[in-house]
Amino acid sequence: MAVLRLTFTKNKRDKLAQVLWILNWISVLTGILLFSLGLFLKVEINKREELMAERHIQSVPNMLIAVGLIACAINSLGGKICYDCVDTNKFLRWKLIMLPYIICTFFFTFCVLVGALMCYSMRGALEESLNLGLTEAIKFYKDTDIPGRCFLKRTVDMLQMEFHCCGNDGYQDWFQIQWISNRYLDMSQKEVVDRLRSNVEGKYLMSGVPFSCCNLNSPRPCIQQHVTNNSAHFNYEHQTEALNLWTRGCRQALLEHYTRITRSIGLTVLLTWLFELSVLTGVRYLQTSLENVLRQGDLDSESDGWLLENSFMETARANLNIIKCLGKSNQIDTANNGDPNINVPSTSKAHYGPDNVPLKEIPEAS
Repeated sequence: MAVLRLTFTKNKRDKLAQVLWILNWISVLTGILLFSLGLFLKVEINKREELMAERHIQSVPNMLIAVGLIACAINSLGGKICYDCVDTNKFLRWKLIMLPYIICTFFFTFCVLVGALMCYSMRGALEESLNLGLTEAIKFYKDTDIPGRCFLKRTVDMLQMEFHCCGNDGYQDWFQIQWISNRYLDMSQKEVVDRLRSNVEGKYLMSGVPFSCCNLNSPRPCIQQHVTNNSAHFNYEHQTEALNLWTRGCRQALLEHYTRITRSIGLTVLLTWLFELSVLTGVRYLQTSLENVLRQGDLDSESDGWLLENSFMETARANLNIIKCLGKSNQIDTANNGDPNINVPSTSKAHYGPDNVPLKEIPEAS
């Protein structure tokens, strides 16, 4: 029994072909949209690639770019096919192509769905990439005189000021690293020397943060040195001075920023998938209804169209049998090393002697 069988008159078939022609060209525009969204996401990621570790996060924008380009090509061909299908006679030139086209388009729509799901599942990989990348960037913040790292100080400062964040997880991260280069430490001061000697790794650690961590909304001048020492400042309590420094970590800030982008893109791609699926459904109805009217021989008569000629179970069972048959034939070819004559019984019933002469032909001794 056919799945979702519908009956089409000639007028309905012609209108369906015309509507699908328009929808296919709209789908070309959605392909351009997918390409643009992938390109936009790629640019946004590349803006802060210095703050990210390589964790295959570029696979999502690359997937969207590829899907967008394929959508333009497939739907352009679909528009041409549907335009010619308005004339039943022109359908004959596409008859053998339409079924492979529908199969390819089905797998393409599946890729669109995968792209949408990848947008929603990107958060985990992005968080790990940001965690490792920010940790390295903060670690080399002081290396302004080393090629390949000299840009990190400016990058981190701009990030903290733009996103109103401080450190990786919070401003306390700056207490665990030396973020001031030894070039700017006065080694003649006993306090500096003692602090360096007190650290096992010889690092100059202090409870201070860079200027970019300062909250511009703070009612008092920014306190960035001796942050945890209440006695070092007048009328100061570091546990209650929430407005003095940005308390949110930059990883969380960037993660929220990219999550908003990927969720918006994911929703757009998901809607595009639904639209592409509806167009594919219409093309399938058009194909089956035109093939049936050709079988009837009367091009002006009514014809049935369907999504599947048999039920889901019957179709799945038939495809499974085809796969099994292909697997068995492949096993036979492998076992015989590709020689079809091996294990083929001989048509002759003669028995051969040691000299490869049939026994019945050996003359008897007189």
